[in-house]
Amino acid sequence: MSREKSCGAVVFWKNLDVQYLLLHYGAGHWGFPRGLVQKNENEKETALRELEEETGLVAVKFIDGFRKKINYFYRREGVTFYREVVYYLIEAQSGKVKLSYEHVGYQWLGYQDALERLCFKNAKNVLIKAHKFLKTKCHALAS
Repeated sequence: MSREKSCGAVVFWKNLDVQYLLLHYGAGHWGFPRGLVQKNENEKETALRELEEETGLVAVKFIDGFRKKINYFYRREGVTFYREVVYYLIEAQSGKVKLSYEHVGYQWLGYQDALERLCFKNAKNVLIKAHKFLKTKCHALAS
């Protein structure tokens, strides 16, 4: 079995209310920006690089104290992979997204709509924790 580590972000933007960025993957599911950690790169560097590559967002800020890890197995070309994904909470300063070739669409959605749009339970759990964190730790940001 092969092992992989990815890092990504639950990205939000405070417009009139808090909206979360979801990306539409070519396989049909919706999720957060993320990607594999490269050699000599730390988790936050990976999250920022992937965010820029996949969305064009560079004016962003990490929200201190939020780091959630999920694990899962998947199969590709007959090989089973174990993947660990670490998510950070990042605030975007703008809602302007320049989508990469890796995705077929994106949406900024309010919490409930984002929760319903996400396809995988582990992604939903990350969003629930991120939203709760914003409401309790950064109550001025979340409604």
